[in-house]
Amino acid sequence: MMGNITESYETSAKIFPNKLAIHTNHQQINYQKWSELVNQTANWLYSLHSENKTIGILLPNGLPFLQLFAGASKAGWIAVPYDLKWKTTELEKRIKLFNPSIIVTTREIHYQIKHIIPNVMSLDDSLREISRFEVNIIRYSQENLPFYIGFTSGTTGNPKAFVRSQDSWMASFDCNRFDFEINEYDHVLIPGALIHSHFLYGAISTLYLGGTVYLLDKFSPIEGHSWIQSYPITTMYVVPTMVEAFLKQGIQISRSIKLLSSGAKWSERTKLKIYHIFSNITMYEFYGASELSFISVLSDRDGMQKAATVGKPCYGVEVQIRLQDQVLAKPNEIGKIYVRSGLIINGYMDHDGSTVQSIQDEEGWATVHDMGYFDEEGYLYITGREQNMILYGGINIFPEEIEKVISLHPDVEEVAVIGLPDSYWGQVVAAAVKGKGSPVELKRLCKKYLSSYKIPRKWFFLSEMPYTTSGKIARAELIKQMESKVTSD
Repeated sequence: MMGNITESYETSAKIFPNKLAIHTNHQQINYQKWSELVNQTANWLYSLHSENKTIGILLPNGLPFLQLFAGASKAGWIAVPYDLKWKTTELEKRIKLFNPSIIVTTREIHYQIKHIIPNVMSLDDSLREISRFEVNIIRYSQENLPFYIGFTSGTTGNPKAFVRSQDSWMASFDCNRFDFEINEYDHVLIPGALIHSHFLYGAISTLYLGGTVYLLDKFSPIEGHSWIQSYPITTMYVVPTMVEAFLKQGIQISRSIKLLSSGAKWSERTKLKIYHIFSNITMYEFYGASELSFISVLSDRDGMQKAATVGKPCYGVEVQIRLQDQVLAKPNEIGKIYVRSGLIINGYMDHDGSTVQSIQDEEGWATVHDMGYFDEEGYLYITGREQNMILYGGINIFPEEIEKVISLHPDVEEVAVIGLPDSYWGQVVAAAVKGKGSPVELKRLCKKYLSSYKIPRKWFFLSEMPYTTSGKIARAELIKQMESKVTSD
């Protein structure tokens, strides 16, 4: 499959030139103008005659972020989005990995970092330069080049950089069509930061299919709600924490809307709440990973009967469960999840930034070390991450199962279960809780649903959880905090 993730823009510009492509708080732009902007951006990048053809994007949500990303793809360049939340030292580390030939950022940040980081350019200057270029494409790159370097949200310390090629996203666009039934008639709300591949992908896939993207500057349930009321939005990309924020606001949304959710699995209780708030909702939950893209999807039709699963494999994706000796697991046997598809990354970047380590074996299978099983009907269940597994006296315990039970308590806002070192058992189960539940009540709840050896031995109540930059609980950091509490107690 040869293609470029921007190749449909010119067709869209011919068929519906005046159709809205992108709507932000500050700008609205139609397909005619969008196609021209992307061409101008690509032509500007060509003119720089760069060796490594890499552009860093250090920008908040907005049209320019998407314009630079799409323009780079069109020019056969690689785009590397950097997170505005990173400290300068973190940013430097990640920039050193590939030394982009140019990094575009806001005027304020440009002023702060231009002495430290080379090749930084302010957005205003780059847009001024871009506007001088031809609106038709001069030269078009066709081969299947890497186009995107992202960073996985390492829940353990340092994030890893992964490299993606155009084809892997082109293959993912088919999942949008077949699994999520999205097409050019959709109006898609992107409420989260484009630095996260879930939201960036949501925007770029919508533009490829010829739909309209509505982009919030930053996530706010109140603003999200008012956009859903004011604009003809049909679809929204979300992560579970956003839906929780809508629930907290007590917002009611009656219009018919499709939710595409990735990230953590929702509890059945939360799902029922969601169906109360969004009375006309179609929900697609998908299980995926930065490295593997879409793996499985749970459609609305199965959502309530099969609330505990992550659904069935997506279009064009094969999934296997393997036991420790690589033997294929039978239904209901827990093993490691392996995936084979055209959606997988090229690999991880080595620390010197020059070579890419593939994550696939000779047959094309890859794993991110999640553990799970299939039921008799072919639905996939995730039991947890291999690295989160707690080894208690030779028994494997998955924290995710215990977290699910503890979060049933109405006063628990958030919970993380971890293994703490123990000289006799190897590890014991400990729970860190944000919220008001008392240990006695929580233990009682656990007794009702869990075997006795899974009930946490130690309880910690926190006012705040430590997070990674992508908003996941930083388990490594949490374990450090808990260990120091245990030793000081």
